[in-house]
Amino acid sequence: TLMSEITPSQTVGPFFAYGLAPHSRCDWKPSDIYDWKETAGANLVTPDISGTKIRIEGAVLDGDGMPINDAMIEIWQADAQGRYAHPADGRARPNTKFMGFGRSATDKNGVYSFDTVKPGSVSGPNGKAQAPHIVFCIFSRGMLRQIYTRLYFSDEASNANDPILTLVPADRRGTLVAHKEMRGDMPVYRFDIRVQGENETVFFDI
Repeated sequence: TLMSEITPSQTVGPFFAYGLAPHSRCDWKPSDIYDWKETAGANLVTPDISGTKIRIEGAVLDGDGMPINDAMIEIWQADAQGRYAHPADGRARPNTKFMGFGRSATDKNGVYSFDTVKPGSVSGPNGKAQAPHIVFCIFSRGMLRQIYTRLYFSDEASNANDPILTLVPADRRGTLVAHKEMRGDMPVYRFDIRVQGENETVFFDI
């Protein structure tokens, strides 16, 4: 007689990021073994870049507050003048090599980082100006699809009138705000991402 039993539940993962972020902060880098050219990395700074150079650092944490050591983060942003490197934005860009797209894997402590430029304000719904922000896309274990959020800057007064940020309940907006510290002459913005649990980061349905 055949007996049926319930099989253990499983989640997707661990996330397989090999080759996607070969020059990331991971302890073991696939680029040490395989010969390829990186197409997207964590350093977005180009020789022709204009504006304020910044660093973004943070950790990706699970529902128990533990680091996720195999996540991958992608970012998309405008340049310092609020212009995107995209055909839909036909305005002239003096920094033509700046693409506004980056990718970083997390290390054993769940930490990621990006070197980039602080973006300018961009047009939002109904043409209303949005506060400077960066779009984050997170790939991680246990997810069938990537999740999206935004980073806003703690030193921007325009956050108070941002048409997207003001849609978020006031007690949850803090999960989207990166806090600034100075490291020498370099502004560093701390932005932790909590995928579940207490103080979960606000994510957007895109």
